[in-house]
Amino acid sequence: MKIGVPKEIKPHEARVGVTPAGALSLIQAGHEVSVQKGAGLLSGFTDEAYKQVGCTMENNILEVYKSSEMIIKVKEPIEKEYKLIQRNQLLFTYFHFASSKKLTEAMIESNSICLAYETVEDEEGKLPLLIPMSEVAGRMATQEGAKYLGKPQGGFGILLGGVTGVNPANVMVIGGGIAGTEAALMAAGLGANVTIFDTNLDRLRYLESTMPANVTPIFSNPFTLEDQIRRSHLIIGTVLIPGSKTPKLIRKEMLSKMMPGTVLVDVAIDQGGCFETSEPTTHEKPILIKEGIIHYAVTNMPGAVPNTSTTALTNATLNYAMQLANKGWKKACRDNLSLARGLNIINGKVVYKEVAEAFNFEFIQFKSLI
Repeated sequence: MKIGVPKEIKPHEARVGVTPAGALSLIQAGHEVSVQKGAGLLSGFTDEAYKQVGCTMENNILEVYKSSEMIIKVKEPIEKEYKLIQRNQLLFTYFHFASSKKLTEAMIESNSICLAYETVEDEEGKLPLLIPMSEVAGRMATQEGAKYLGKPQGGFGILLGGVTGVNPANVMVIGGGIAGTEAALMAAGLGANVTIFDTNLDRLRYLESTMPANVTPIFSNPFTLEDQIRRSHLIIGTVLIPGSKTPKLIRKEMLSKMMPGTVLVDVAIDQGGCFETSEPTTHEKPILIKEGIIHYAVTNMPGAVPNTSTTALTNATLNYAMQLANKGWKKACRDNLSLARGLNIINGKVVYKEVAEAFNFEFIQFKSLI
């Protein structure tokens, strides 16, 4: 199969779809890999590194799309890329369709096959291609939150872990999945007083038995959330419903109950965000301040650490990319239901229920198309 790896052109996105090591594995399996010149530079991978493993280097993004049967990316195509996508071309990347009707309509119109990393789901209900970026984003959430708690950034002016004789910051994590767990562990490691909220009692029991002593798992409901925001300095939202828009758990009227200088980090912003007052931001302008509350809602948080993120992502995606390349997308999805669950759009038809429901599009079962 001819596989293309374009340079990401979303603002401040420094990751690349495949590392040289991942490209080598695909080439050794008999596939052709074309990489746009400069695609890996910001992740620490030179053009020469790709050449040495046998990749063809293309001068521009048009040539990559034009020559490839499968495109492996990191982020969803942006408007400049829509017209480059070909009928029947397989796109393997993060899409987060439920947060963008414009993107969904463009991919329907392209008549391509859209297989989304974030909805590939294994037999245990885990999301193996979302996990590595959730790990990165969760750890970064605490790191960024600690920075913006500083008074020069407009924050409360508290050190996350405190010092001898001085109380640490109170950190509130909403969502006990991968990102939330990583955020809580980072905050606990820095010495903060941490509470982590979830609605799954089994998950709360697991967190209770594995988390450090300065982390308290709490069942999430409107009362417990509203009670905790009054005393929290850093609030991290990591709620995820696969393929669907995230529910708004912190409402606008709740901002007035927070301490001035509180920091909100909305890890869920790619799926619409779990804070009602969140708006997508960028690494260049990462925060908005509303009613004295700092909002950090960067849509591609892991893009700030592209070497770590790209390597972790390729480690997770390569096995699935290999199946798609070896068998073609139809047979690969027939043979592997976990991979098939990643199908969101097939030749203009929406085959992921939550995406169809988000925009009232007709839903078609993917099994009828493969």
